[in-house]
Amino acid sequence: MKPIKVFMPAVVALLLLTFFSTCGPARNEASAVAPAGETSLDDAYAEGEDEHGEEEKGVHLTTAQIKNMDIRLGDLSERKVNDYLTATGTLGLPPNGYAAVSARASGFVRNVRGYVEGDYVRRGAVLGYLENPEFIDHQQRYLELAAELVYLQQELDRQEALLAADAGILKDVQRLRSELASKTATLSGVKQRLEYLGIRTDRLTPETILERITLFAPRSGYITTISMHDGIYVEPSTELMELIDEDHLHLELDVFERDVARLEKGQRVSYRIPALGTTSYEAEIHVIGKEFNEENKTVRVHAHLKGDQPPFVQGRFAEARIWLNDETVQVLPEEAVLRDGESSYVFIAPAEQIGDEVNFERLPVNPGVTDNGYTAVRLIDPLPAGMKIVTEGAYFVYAQSQSGALEHGH
Repeated sequence: MKPIKVFMPAVVALLLLTFFSTCGPARNEASAVAPAGETSLDDAYAEGEDEHGEEEKGVHLTTAQIKNMDIRLGDLSERKVNDYLTATGTLGLPPNGYAAVSARASGFVRNVRGYVEGDYVRRGAVLGYLENPEFIDHQQRYLELAAELVYLQQELDRQEALLAADAGILKDVQRLRSELASKTATLSGVKQRLEYLGIRTDRLTPETILERITLFAPRSGYITTISMHDGIYVEPSTELMELIDEDHLHLELDVFERDVARLEKGQRVSYRIPALGTTSYEAEIHVIGKEFNEENKTVRVHAHLKGDQPPFVQGRFAEARIWLNDETVQVLPEEAVLRDGESSYVFIAPAEQIGDEVNFERLPVNPGVTDNGYTAVRLIDPLPAGMKIVTEGAYFVYAQSQSGALEHGH
């Protein structure tokens, strides 16, 4: 067994030496010398590259493929396309769009209705009640003054009658007139206070004295905040609730300084709320601000909403387009313009078909504004004579070109 262990390494070394001596030069000899009429491997590879390079100049489709993919050719057309400026902003309300609900007197809140933030309330709706013993005192004072005035008026009439008959005293008449005027003024003040609290004095009697007043919604709107509950003691300065009126909802946009000169009152604005999806809404420029924001180099533009409106949430972010004047430009259907990174192009093909195969080529373009399914287009190079532009089915041509590229990669 020992001689075999010594002999095996020598055999392995001899086999490796034979393998490298036979395999190494084989490729060089094959590439250097090839029999007449035959092509070397390197030449064949080079020819394959040429063939692939030739194919990459265009996309070849048969007439059957063109028909199945519904690919259509056409020309540039002229169309009025709206140019626009982009802006961002928020949905907001002017100062008169807000209403704070507060108590008209001090007191304890009772029987609060079950409203929550976001509920809609109509003007005059009952929100709760306010209790205070002073309300009883004011009503009592009013009734007492009313009774005193009746007595004073009767006494004045009697004294004036006596004075006319030379049986009365002028001083008593003057005193009664002064007291009547003073009591009348006091009664008028108490009456105004009671009506301010919501207590009708024309129906006030000793049997109808109220110990509470009603808290009404001062206007219709949506509740944004609620700060009251049963038993809370409030002052007239306490804000119990805040309401907003969506009828005054507007759009506040920040437009860059360089674009302000292109704005005019009445221009159409289309906007969307990213948080709500892709639904587009309409507005109209109403006021162009006069103050420049040094921080973000913008001017505030106020737009009134038109038609359907998004659900209001204060400060909700909006993206907008401010549409400028219509211009007649050359356009193509939006789907005809394809983009590859920062460059754009269209596919073109011969207008007259020769044979059963059509070659499609790329033509670079500069796209402009897209409006209602059409994109403004400026050709970088002239359209070659006898060529048409793919106006429908451009994506299928692109997909076929990618399929061909993958095949060549293999």
